Amino acid sequence: MDIVRVNAGARQVQRLTKHLRTQHCKIGAIGFCYGGWAVFQLGVKSESPLVDCISAAHPTFLTKEEMSNVGVPAQIIAPEIDPKFTQEFKNYAVTEIPKLEVPFDYQYFPGLTHGFSIRGNRENPAELKGLERARRAAVTWFKEWLVEA
Repeated sequence: MDIVRVNAGARQVQRLTKHLRTQHCKIGAIGFCYGGWAVFQLGVKSESPLVDCISAAHPTFLTKEEMSNVGVPAQIIAPEIDPKFTQEFKNYAVTEIPKLEVPFDYQYFPGLTHGFSIRGNRENPAELKGLERARRAAVTWFKEWLVEA
């Protein structure tokens, strides 16, 4: 991946989020695959966070350092089989993010593969069930952190 394009894309997302912050009191961000990396950039520790919570489904290019820098409630939606978000990264996430004292939700999907929550085969009952469960988990997560009681 071209680092110049990554940085330019991250700057665009940050500019848009800053603009949205001027118009909305609460903002959540969800990212699938590469977007999972991007939401962790938005949810970085800060006195004035760009977003109030994040959800990352089968994140790609996410590093341990980036996971350790999250400062807002974070959710990870992780399939069992994922060459991009490996077991090493899954283990790191479930052991280290809770130590940050930010709310954390880890949703594990046995038997499913990278991309299931966005490109899942709706004709396959297991994938359809995973798609629906991932959607419900994300919606519930955002309702918890974004909707005023």
